[in-house]
Amino acid sequence: MNSFQLYIRTNFIVIPILSVVLGCGEEARVSEEVAKEESEQKEFTNPVVDQNFPDPTVIKAHDGYFYVYATNSEVNGVIHNMQVRRSKDLIDWEVLRDAMPEKPTWGSGDFWAPHVMYDQGMDRYLLYYSGESTDTDVGKCLGIAVANSPEGPFVDLGQPMLCGESFVNIDPMVFVEPDTGEKYFYWGSGHEPIMVQALEEDGTNFKAGSQAIAVIQPVHDDSLDNYENLVEGAWVIKKNGFYYLFYSGDNCCGDQAHYAVMVARSKSPNGPFEKYKNAEGNSVILKKNEAWIAPGHNSLIQDEQGTYWMAYHAIDANAPNAGRKMLLDKVSWKDGWPYVNNGTPSTGQEMVPSLN
Repeated sequence: MNSFQLYIRTNFIVIPILSVVLGCGEEARVSEEVAKEESEQKEFTNPVVDQNFPDPTVIKAHDGYFYVYATNSEVNGVIHNMQVRRSKDLIDWEVLRDAMPEKPTWGSGDFWAPHVMYDQGMDRYLLYYSGESTDTDVGKCLGIAVANSPEGPFVDLGQPMLCGESFVNIDPMVFVEPDTGEKYFYWGSGHEPIMVQALEEDGTNFKAGSQAIAVIQPVHDDSLDNYENLVEGAWVIKKNGFYYLFYSGDNCCGDQAHYAVMVARSKSPNGPFEKYKNAEGNSVILKKNEAWIAPGHNSLIQDEQGTYWMAYHAIDANAPNAGRKMLLDKVSWKDGWPYVNNGTPSTGQEMVPSLN
């Protein structure tokens, strides 16, 4: 039996007003309620990964952990072909081993923009990713690797899914229609459109008889406010009958980084997609501020309350050579369209996702 003291907090003093004795069951209930309240009040400040962690993709795995995958980079002094971390709360991320320690036979060594999906039919995880081909005449390729565990090791299937000139065939994303289980493969960049094409049930080949459809066209304009000279990094969710396609452009990196997150919506995963129009006349919902430069290449994940959170990378304005760090911000909705904060990355303390 423990004593539980109830207090009134004023601006100046804390006054005890009631003292009761709790039984074991009541004590456990109170402890759970206090723990829940403390969790709900917990705050965090960006970045959630304070290291180079570009193109993050977050999933919730069957072991109860969130996993996040990112472009190849040095991790604790060792180059990882594909970075992976895990977390219970989307805030504190544990570094794991290289998710794809063995390079594919067709790849030369640069691998980026991973997307991971759980294949329920075969109880496995599929890693879709971009890679440099060993054949200099081929250009960039899209590969697929498989694993029995969300942390890997992922093993490439042996040949790329798609290759092409320059960097047109990059940034893969698979959307699974929640009502039918149908799979749609989005990809694209290289100043060309973002494309979509249906996949076979196993997720490793394009569906027989399907065709690639352009869903987001680049907008070739020299205006500084135009982020769509190049479009890439698609991520699709379904909400209230609409398919929302989040995408990024126009220059992710370097001294001239000029990057932002945009959105469009459709009644079909194949489009046509209507672009969001903000007060500036473009479709941007997240762009730079004084603290963070070139935010983009996002993924979305829901917490236990159904709230969407956007994981994305951005460059620290005070440490631009430290790479693209991972940030997390809540996605809100108004008039059928998403928005993030005031349209820029958060810089203060934010409430953590609800995981109770």
